[in-house]
Amino acid sequence: MKPNIIIINPDEMRWDTMGHMGNQAASTPFLDSFASREAVSFRNAYCQNPVCVPSRCSFLTGLYPHVRGHRTMQHLLRDQETSIFKELKEAGYYVWMNSRNDLVAGQITGLAESHGDEIFYYDRTKKAQLIKPAMLGAMQSKPKGDNKFPYSHFEGIMEDTANSDMADTYAAIDRILNPVDERPICLFLGWVNPHPPYGVQEEYRNRIDPNKLPDRVKLCETNGKSRMIHKLNELCGMEEYTEEQWKELRTVYLAQCAKVDDMFKMVCDALKQAGIYDNSAIFFLSDHGDFCGDYDLPEKAQNTFEDCLTKVPLLIKPPKGEGLDAGVTDSLAELVDFYATAMDYAGVEPNHDQFGRSLRPVVENRCASVRSHVFCEGGRMEYEWQCDEYHADGVGGTTKANAYWPKKTAQLDALAHEKGTMVSDGFYKYVHRPSGNCELYNLKADAGERKNLLDAKKEDSDVTLNMQRVLLDWYQQTCDIVPRDYDSRFTEERIFASVRNICPPEKEEVMREYIRKEVPTIMQVIQYAVKLLI
Repeated sequence: MKPNIIIINPDEMRWDTMGHMGNQAASTPFLDSFASREAVSFRNAYCQNPVCVPSRCSFLTGLYPHVRGHRTMQHLLRDQETSIFKELKEAGYYVWMNSRNDLVAGQITGLAESHGDEIFYYDRTKKAQLIKPAMLGAMQSKPKGDNKFPYSHFEGIMEDTANSDMADTYAAIDRILNPVDERPICLFLGWVNPHPPYGVQEEYRNRIDPNKLPDRVKLCETNGKSRMIHKLNELCGMEEYTEEQWKELRTVYLAQCAKVDDMFKMVCDALKQAGIYDNSAIFFLSDHGDFCGDYDLPEKAQNTFEDCLTKVPLLIKPPKGEGLDAGVTDSLAELVDFYATAMDYAGVEPNHDQFGRSLRPVVENRCASVRSHVFCEGGRMEYEWQCDEYHADGVGGTTKANAYWPKKTAQLDALAHEKGTMVSDGFYKYVHRPSGNCELYNLKADAGERKNLLDAKKEDSDVTLNMQRVLLDWYQQTCDIVPRDYDSRFTEERIFASVRNICPPEKEEVMREYIRKEVPTIMQVIQYAVKLLI
């Protein structure tokens, strides 16, 4: 019997928000226990783009963002593309997902439904709670955050987090406990938490001790950071944000992760209650991280590659009976490897060439390794300024009332938002940009990526040259994929012309039907014509 594939995907959760990753302020008891007994947790798992849509289009297909141009928030999977959901559905899985997948183009009617059997949008049995127009206007009049620092994304204690996470979780649990049929289930549950705004219920805030927070990386401690980092600092206007305010923002963010821990436990408990936990491969992963005060910034950026943005939680529990060496591994992994691993456990062969590598060997032996380098990419070329995402909501630009005004405005600066690609071997990290504004960090000596080593010492130059070679090889090996279907070089009329003089008139329609159905070569159609004559 095929195992169930359970995919839990919190949004914008850093790798270091869990207790078993060394954060003494974190409150993730279930994830910590899960990692120590049931799963392998990857300390060095990297996303392939530090924002939502490009990352998800990557790890749900096994393709890097550059392969099919999925580099922006505005270009999603189209009708000629596939995903792990569509492939597992075609392989006999019942695919359930909530609506937060940031994956397929919403304007194409029926496309989302082709990737899943059931998509939960909202509880249709409940009446809508209508909002008065006056209240809606007030909600839109200013960005989230306090009045002095409107771009902090900080809201603090809230009666309830303003998203659908809990409703989606209850819907997923209902489907687990009440399956539609006997098919194995592929369940994808994408949560908003801990994505900003930084706001959470008081019960979760009280779980976090701000005095145990690790030190944050301050911009004044760094040298050689990217133009985007400096541009965002300039536009966010948070120079007077006090250390106490940063501490509270970071505390609330960890509290949102504590809520994620609770919801994950709810899902696992439901799997156990339904009797399908053992026969489930469970994947817990985030799409990217969050600055959360590092480099004096909230939220994220698309073309900077600090570990706080690019390293993410990745925990894998195999089905019972499969090899498992539970605990934390230091092996390098990429999120494209999630695709390959899930397909491996499902026993389904991908229907397209892809670049993920199954992490099953590492799950079976935490000392194993499947990668020597990891990669991440983002940003744009200067001529791409007309993309909606990059041009900040049109020619007039976005207004300052928009919480994302700093980011969208910074993205108008072509040099700040230029394309960049990161490569790391776990010891060094190199970021290449066409302008020459590149970066090199020694991750073992400088985990906070404070000191850009480029042009510093001869041995670091040698490291740079090697990283550039690795990067070139990677781009050459992954620049595209050839579709597995085939096209004819000739039209039907051109092919028929090659046998017209040997094909009896009464056999013409039979011959044309063969040409349309089989798309043969010229030699094949001649051979078929000879058979018709015999």
